[in-house]
Amino acid sequence: MSNLEKDPTETVAVAEPPHDGVEILEPREVPLGGPRALPVRRTLPQRARSLVGAWCFVDSYGPVPGDRAGTMDVPPHPHTGLQTVSWLYAGEIEHRDSAGSHALVEPGQVNLMTAGAGIQHSEVSTGAARELHGVQLWVALPDRSRHVAPFFESFSPQPFTVGDATLRVFIGELAGARSPVSAFTGLVGAQIDLPAGGVVELAVDETHEHGFVVDAGEPRLQGVPIPGDRLGVVPAGPGILRLEAGDRDVRGLLIGGEPLGEPIVMWWNFVGRSHDEVVAFREQWQSQVIAGADPDGRFGHVDGYPGAALPAPVLPNVRLQPRS
Repeated sequence: MSNLEKDPTETVAVAEPPHDGVEILEPREVPLGGPRALPVRRTLPQRARSLVGAWCFVDSYGPVPGDRAGTMDVPPHPHTGLQTVSWLYAGEIEHRDSAGSHALVEPGQVNLMTAGAGIQHSEVSTGAARELHGVQLWVALPDRSRHVAPFFESFSPQPFTVGDATLRVFIGELAGARSPVSAFTGLVGAQIDLPAGGVVELAVDETHEHGFVVDAGEPRLQGVPIPGDRLGVVPAGPGILRLEAGDRDVRGLLIGGEPLGEPIVMWWNFVGRSHDEVVAFREQWQSQVIAGADPDGRFGHVDGYPGAALPAPVLPNVRLQPRS
């Protein structure tokens, strides 16, 4: 998914002060796409926090009714230095990328694209589903791995129960389940469904940060209420995460991992390490792809999308600053 804003770190939503060690990040609504833009709820990054582990971007969207299910139509756009993680609760999205991948993103199946040195892809929701509802996440790659050749993976995790909860671990390891998709730092990503009144306690690595992206219900994380559509963040320290449902069923994503420990420069769809590097990525995209000077250059080309690639926005008149 493309971040169509000029700078994804320039969020106006403000994180609430920590509640008993839990930070609550509020979403802001961002339009994604053209005239019939698909609204998404962005909880990461924020001015107060750029990362949870190596997770650097969280957009939630839907449920969008059937007559709007085709409104996700994101033309080919570039990425560097990150992985995109697509997870659907409902709907279907057609993915095409310059690594030669053509896949359908479906509920309960993680689609992970490692951009590495550079890739471009398109995403278009299909008319096969009555609604569109999901989350798009990015993972920042560590410096040692961020220049790998791009590739694409998918995996459908089997649900299993812990306490009152049903878990689907789509990246990393949790509660004895491990996903086979590639992770370049210690990561975890899992859907958690918890019935009304239910409780689950999960053993986690106490050196890792963790967050819970609420999709339904209003759970308590470490005893702290997390309102709907928020991201509750638990800093490194606890070895047990406790999630409780109130009088409504809870659904959401647990994300976490070891702190990246590296400052990143994140602008538009690029993750780099300096202002000058991101400027160079943009210039290569504009010249090689948009102007057509080298369609087989850093970002390659996407076959099968019926339209032009997305031009990069204009850079701000200030130097981009690293964030951590």
